[in-house]
Amino acid sequence: GRLFPVDHAAFLARGGLISFIIGALALRYFYVTHEWRRNVEMEARSRIHALQARIRPHFLFNSMNTIAALTRSDPQQAEEAVEDLADLFRANLSEARTQIPLKEELEVARIYQRIEELRLGTRLRVEWRVQDLPMRALVPSLLIQPLLENAIYHGIERLPAGGTVTVAGERDGGMLRLSVANPVPSEPGPREREGNRIAIANITQRLELAFPGQSGIETEQTTDSYKVTLTFPCIEVSP
Repeated sequence: GRLFPVDHAAFLARGGLISFIIGALALRYFYVTHEWRRNVEMEARSRIHALQARIRPHFLFNSMNTIAALTRSDPQQAEEAVEDLADLFRANLSEARTQIPLKEELEVARIYQRIEELRLGTRLRVEWRVQDLPMRALVPSLLIQPLLENAIYHGIERLPAGGTVTVAGERDGGMLRLSVANPVPSEPGPREREGNRIAIANITQRLELAFPGQSGIETEQTTDSYKVTLTFPCIEVSP
């Protein structure tokens, strides 16, 4: 038998054709993967914008009413509230960074808390158990504030005596675990279920974009409480 085929041209042509097909399939795979990721990112952005559009009207209306009342009773506090509101909306509208240090995310959530405390007074209490968290860890922006808003809007507001929202976190090896828990009425209405679903879907998608296949989100509902727990990798920025 011959070691090499007699018809070298046919052999090379077949080899070239096979290489071309393999290359075309590879290119198609990478193109489809790129398009899929681009579509997921576009859908995630649209969900973010939809969520922000849902949040703004009722919150802005309540905040402006509170500030209007403060301009007569406490002008200094009214001015501080306007500054807080401006800072909060600046964070909401910013698209320059998809991930920010955890310290900045917690500051945004605390700004939101201060604004809501002006309206709800002693009915709103927030307990922060985050002192052991690495503040330089990167997180998707607006990760905690929407959960805090949900906890207030769907829980505290509907309880005559108010209640305590607990924001807690811990580091478990190379992972971070953050949770937001709040009391709820014994019979949550449709707005609670739908509002929580929208927020959870939005955060789930953004965590997946930031940490593909490495994040998780769990919800726990009892007769008188609701808790959301986020788990994702701990990636710290340099000091």
